[in-house]
Amino acid sequence: MTKLHVKSKEVLSAILNGIDEGIHVVDLNGKTIYYNEIAAKHDGMNVNEVLDRPLLSAFPSLNEQTSTLLKVMKTNKPIYNQSQSYVNAHGHQIETINTTLPIRVSGKTVGAVEIAKDYSRLKLLSERLLDLQKKMELPVKKKKKSSTSTQYTLDSILTVSSDLMAVKDEAKKLAKSDSPIMVFGESGCGKELFVQGIHHASLRAEGPFIAQNCAAIPETLLESILFGTSKGSYTGAVDRPGLFELADGGTLFLDEIHTMPIELQAKLLRVLEDGLVRRVGSTESFFVNVRIIAAMNVHPQIALEKQQIRDDLFYRLNVLTFRLLPLRERQEDIPFLTEHFISSFNLAFKKSVIGVNAKVMTYFKTYGWPGNVRELKHTIEYMMNVCEGEFLTEIDLPVMLKQNFMHTKMEKKIISLSLRNNLQQLEKELIKDALQQTDGNINQAAQLLEIPRQTLQYKLQKLK
Repeated sequence: MTKLHVKSKEVLSAILNGIDEGIHVVDLNGKTIYYNEIAAKHDGMNVNEVLDRPLLSAFPSLNEQTSTLLKVMKTNKPIYNQSQSYVNAHGHQIETINTTLPIRVSGKTVGAVEIAKDYSRLKLLSERLLDLQKKMELPVKKKKKSSTSTQYTLDSILTVSSDLMAVKDEAKKLAKSDSPIMVFGESGCGKELFVQGIHHASLRAEGPFIAQNCAAIPETLLESILFGTSKGSYTGAVDRPGLFELADGGTLFLDEIHTMPIELQAKLLRVLEDGLVRRVGSTESFFVNVRIIAAMNVHPQIALEKQQIRDDLFYRLNVLTFRLLPLRERQEDIPFLTEHFISSFNLAFKKSVIGVNAKVMTYFKTYGWPGNVRELKHTIEYMMNVCEGEFLTEIDLPVMLKQNFMHTKMEKKIISLSLRNNLQQLEKELIKDALQQTDGNINQAAQLLEIPRQTLQYKLQKLK
């Protein structure tokens, strides 16, 4: 039994050492009972300098308030993706991103485990992203043209919907303003295309257009990406501009702004108020001339109710607001865009497809299109790849849409075979026709229907 226990412990240790993340486990007294090589590498320590030692002895710069391991044991509440900065026993500054969880046995907390990621690697990725943005921006500053920073204009938004055309016309008028803009609409309805069109129509068209999806970057890196870094702000940090500096004189588009951490939203609000930006780790602020356009894929009221966006930031951004309609609310665009995408893919795939058959078009008009125009485009692209005839048919639909099509078809078939419903509908139509032909005369209508007058009156009351 003892040998089996030792063997299991060795197997578990081998597994944990093979994980590409630092793992640090302490008991209820704060003594380290497990510490793998990755954790030691992150902390700039040797395993034997930490293992079987009190946590605060191995890391003297920490205390009960700053140590996430000790805090979790005290509160019994897990901590997710929190950055931690400390000095190791050798005097080196260390930065990690930790997820720390209490270890509970039979309902009692017996220790805590911390899973750490190397912050410096993530910082390096963010710096490379900033470098890439900067390289993309350099030709714009030299040539002072916006052609390299935006691909689309407002005319790139294809529509025959009067509602969407009205939104485009309003955007062209308001594009000349420098006021912040809020755009909201479901995923796939063309928010970035619309925002690029506003930039192109603005007085900043010669300046840079920088876009950043706030949900695509870890929370701990977003601040340095937006505001830049100052040399010495963390180990290996250099002076590096953020997106606000790169967008100076132009437009900064912040997509999915409701996913930005609330603390960072407060800093963004200050920039909107006074135009002053301070790099991470710096004590100096400087002015930038940037127009902010923010976008959300949820309704602003929902974001406010869920406290995903600060009230004061929302009302500061909500100076000019645009709602982009989902495809299901502009039915007339479905056949129009279908024809456009077919023509486009005919050129790309060297095909000569004429269109979609009547069944598919009827289905397209009744389908909800949760992915909006993007989903319609990708659906047509798939169908164009697999079709072999002159028309796209239900056979060419992608798997999920084909299943939905068959389900809808079966529902309609079941309804159409209902004898009671069909007879009742036919009866209503015949009575309606008879009354129209006799100008509402019940006696004459009953004669046409070959039923007693009392029977017709009864049916009229029943059918309302």
